[in-house]
Amino acid sequence: MSTSSPSDALKQAKEAAQASEPKQLSSVGLYSRFAFAGAVCCSITHGGFTPVDVVKTRIQLDPQTYNRGLIGGFRQVIAKEGFGAVWTGVGPTFAGYFLQGAFKFGGYEFFKQQTIGLVGYENAKNNRTAVYLTSSALAEFFADIALCPLEATRIRLVSQPDFATGLLSGFSKIAKQEGLGAFYSGFGPILFKQVPYTMAKFVVYEKVAEAIYRRYDKSQMSNGTQTGVNLGSGLIAGFAAAIVSQPADTMLSKINKTKAAPGEGTISRLAKIGKELGLRGSYGGIGARLFMVGGLTAGQFAIYGDIKKALGATGGVEIAK
Repeated sequence: MSTSSPSDALKQAKEAAQASEPKQLSSVGLYSRFAFAGAVCCSITHGGFTPVDVVKTRIQLDPQTYNRGLIGGFRQVIAKEGFGAVWTGVGPTFAGYFLQGAFKFGGYEFFKQQTIGLVGYENAKNNRTAVYLTSSALAEFFADIALCPLEATRIRLVSQPDFATGLLSGFSKIAKQEGLGAFYSGFGPILFKQVPYTMAKFVVYEKVAEAIYRRYDKSQMSNGTQTGVNLGSGLIAGFAAAIVSQPADTMLSKINKTKAAPGEGTISRLAKIGKELGLRGSYGGIGARLFMVGGLTAGQFAIYGDIKKALGATGGVEIAK
């Protein structure tokens, strides 16, 4: 009769525990899942909020006409152009934010991991706000390179409803008539808008979620409760991000409304637009944008968290205390 030593029993127990643990994904497999989850959550939320974005853009571009707030703006657009008008630009919105979401969320996880590896886990944990800000800024820069041409097309379709019939025709018409550089005429404003927006979005989300999980044990929460935390944290983060980025959002709408005059550079156009708007004018449409950004950011973090769980993307490093 054979007997096993205590060391053999310990070894067997360790092997059994390791076999029961979920397999950790490789870097490529992990970050591709982060990117896919980000692409889906951003395209669904931004696409779903297209009607709000259309009205918000009209308020920014023509405040004299659209001066009745969000609900009044809806009524004006539908009465004048029909219900389909509020869905103008849904194609470039969906496509643009699918790409942007992949780079934004996937990039955020990637740069966060790289920063932790560079400075060390303890340093990253003690300076996690700086890690969140740096990672989100880098991720958004690359995301905006992908987003900018489609966002330029969307704004042109919304501001000039008779410009083209949709994404492909609008995209090709801008390229043919104005050249490829026209797609990036708003790259400065979009960076000015999106980078602070994304920095505020991620750092506020992380801080709110961290405060909640410090009070309540995450491991004891149901999946539904965790989704609720993501929704609530995302809503607060969305409000903060909308306020921070509103002036640049208004300037972006203005600069993409029409093509530049001969010899007019982007910097001079921005200076001219900023002078015309003033502080008050730069916050035109803020009510619609708070509603829009708060809702879509809450939805993004909820969807992103649920898709990550469904795909088994659980290999990220957490540095929250």
